[in-house]
Amino acid sequence: MVTEQEREQIRERMAKAGINNLGAFLRKMALDGYIVMLDLPELREILSLLRRSSNNLNQLTRRVHETGHIYDADLEELHREHERLWDGVGKILSALADLE
Repeated sequence: MVTEQEREQIRERMAKAGINNLGAFLRKMALDGYIVMLDLPELREILSLLRRSSNNLNQLTRRVHETGHIYDADLEELHREHERLWDGVGKILSALADLE
């Protein structure tokens, strides 16, 4: 038995958790006591950087196979992307560590 206000709070928390089934939500809460939902915009940024970096690496590899040459500017760009990826990973790890 819950009040209408409590019922609304439960439904809001279910929506935040992405759970539509009330029974599943109540079981999860009864067993675990809490639900952690991560919203890490840094993760989306890292995925984008990974795609770009992979594409650039593929293009560079093709160019090296075709011409036998590698350009310093291309390597520097890959290095910058790699550093940005590691910075993003560090942000994500920090955010996860703050959850403790």
